[in-house]
Amino acid sequence: MVFKVSKVSTTPIDGQKPGTSGLRKKVKVFIQPHYLQNFVQSTFNALTPEKVRGATLVVSGDGRYFSKDAIQIIIKMSAANGVRRVWVGQNGLLSTPAVSAVIRERVGVDGSKATGAFILTASHNPGGPHEDFGIKYNMENGGPAPEAITDKIFENTKTITEYLIAEDLPNIDISTIGVANFSGPEGQFDVEVFDSASDYVKLMKSIFDFELIRKLLSSSKFTFCYDALHGVAGAYAHRIFVEELGAQESSLLNCVPKEDFGGGHPDPNLTYAKELVARMGLGKSDSAVDPPEFGAAADGDADRNMILGKRSMPTSAALDVVAKNLNLKFFEVPTGWKFFGNLMDAGLCSICGEESFGTGSDHIREKDGIWAVLAWLSILAFKNKENLNGDKLVTVEDIVRQHWAIYGRHYYTRYDYENVDAGAAKDLMAYLVKLQSSLDEINSSVKGARSDVSNVVNADEFEYKDPVDGSVSKHQGIRFLFEDGSRLVFRLSGTGSEGATIRLYIEQYEKDSSKTGRDSQEALAPLVVVALKLSKMLEFTGRSAPTVIT
Repeated sequence: MVFKVSKVSTTPIDGQKPGTSGLRKKVKVFIQPHYLQNFVQSTFNALTPEKVRGATLVVSGDGRYFSKDAIQIIIKMSAANGVRRVWVGQNGLLSTPAVSAVIRERVGVDGSKATGAFILTASHNPGGPHEDFGIKYNMENGGPAPEAITDKIFENTKTITEYLIAEDLPNIDISTIGVANFSGPEGQFDVEVFDSASDYVKLMKSIFDFELIRKLLSSSKFTFCYDALHGVAGAYAHRIFVEELGAQESSLLNCVPKEDFGGGHPDPNLTYAKELVARMGLGKSDSAVDPPEFGAAADGDADRNMILGKRSMPTSAALDVVAKNLNLKFFEVPTGWKFFGNLMDAGLCSICGEESFGTGSDHIREKDGIWAVLAWLSILAFKNKENLNGDKLVTVEDIVRQHWAIYGRHYYTRYDYENVDAGAAKDLMAYLVKLQSSLDEINSSVKGARSDVSNVVNADEFEYKDPVDGSVSKHQGIRFLFEDGSRLVFRLSGTGSEGATIRLYIEQYEKDSSKTGRDSQEALAPLVVVALKLSKMLEFTGRSAPTVIT
């Protein structure tokens, strides 16, 4: 079939500056006339010509509501802008880490390689007709577009007057694997629908010893549970955990991807992963059934993870202590995977993690939830390789307690205040910056709240200078660092679709081995009191409690 290119007149959109996480809005915003089209054309216009004309692009996402419509629009716009071919995961499904893997690893039958991708996801936010949608662009290294590109996209959205689209191009059947061929003014244009899991599974098998992990999962003494929260991780869970690793089908929870995530909130934390939490015996009521040895959950696009044993350990400054002890180079970067990408591309970093349940390695340029699960299973498999017929397996709890014995424990919690009035949130942050000018005033407030909390020895607003490209990222979190190694961090998050989210990180370091077995919330209670008084959270936001406690 031959298609024609149309130029559609349009007006600038009232958008937002896309960051590492891309552009996120309510579905009702994205379905406005020309809204998505404006953003996509602004992206094409921000890229160099060789990244568009004759290029191969990936277009897929987490399957949330409006994804299927968006994929058809982006395909037609890609054709009109001179793209040579588009690769689409079957049913429009590709996890964010799988997209990165496809860009970096997949080679077409004609030798083609992808130069970028539109990823359709709003990450861990809810989906459905009245919920969230999102889009972001990843570059040829598989990582999110850098600020230089996202800045251009944003500026383009404010001045755009037309976009290109092949309106007469028929919709592609994205449920069926195969290739559709078309001809346009600049030559051939192909759309290939391919298996969503194959490339990613192949990459995981090149990283981990699947046979060793299979022996662990096949042991009658080891029980396992994985909850995809009805996100895109479900497209990989059966293939990897059941077919490749021999886990029982009953070990999978909510592994059918749904446009509205089954009406749930696809955020893998103790608040929203309720079914997994209950099965792991970590709910308010005791479970009558002995919980699995190992449990894990993923967010909507499968780049975040929560790992649970009969005891779990969120990590934060714990990494710093280990790295110093082992004399390893380590970097503290702002939130945003692009910062890790720069370090990895320069060969300076191989393992990384961020505060929002995200861990990964240099196999791709995104955080990777399933990789994290396989990494933990690999550790457990190695620890138990000579012990599968013994009386008791080495557990997550055993490994955690061993870590505490060597390095001490970092008690950690995160309070999320979601959909706070944006003005109030900015006022609170401005107040904290001003407060940091006087350590005496800070410590007077600390002691007034809790006399048993140590003094603040340093207070700053985190700023990062990239050692690779020299770029500087300012206003990356307001930090209060205590004499005993504890810390408080306040940060505004840009991952929601409306209002503002204030994230408060509370961390206490305990080296005394007799005190490392306490309940986290009990151990952190004094610092919580200090944090809320120091920030005047109630006065600024009217919130007496956080939306989510992690």
